[in-house]
Amino acid sequence: MANVIETAKGATIAYNDKNWDRLKAVFAENGTYDEKATSRRVRGVGSIIEIWQGWAKAFPDSKGTFISEYASGETAIIEVVWKGVQTGVLQTPTGTIPPSNKRIELPACQVIKVAGGKIESFTQYFDMVTLLTQIGAFKG
Repeated sequence: MANVIETAKGATIAYNDKNWDRLKAVFAENGTYDEKATSRRVRGVGSIIEIWQGWAKAFPDSKGTFISEYASGETAIIEVVWKGVQTGVLQTPTGTIPPSNKRIELPACQVIKVAGGKIESFTQYFDMVTLLTQIGAFKG
């Protein structure tokens, strides 16, 4: 189980370091990324990196902190809290949000399937309304 968890955590660790080569190395070439809050679903490590680089441009200091992790077979479930300041433009499927210079603290859950020592699928759940509220783009 530790290998599945360590492999799964490798993607967030690579993102934290903004190390796109390492991120490419942990995903299977035709791996999938499914971001439930934005309805973005892509296949292929290049497309995955493109989405993650968009987050890094909007929140250059952003990092995910691991809270807990569980594994069963080849699947890992990881609880993460994303923290950072939005100093860049946030690209969303519906348009752009200018920099707010506001800090986020966003809980998330990652469901990651590993095959052959690589991430085959990565599904991330977080609440977009919470994110938008924290950066001042949504007033409920």
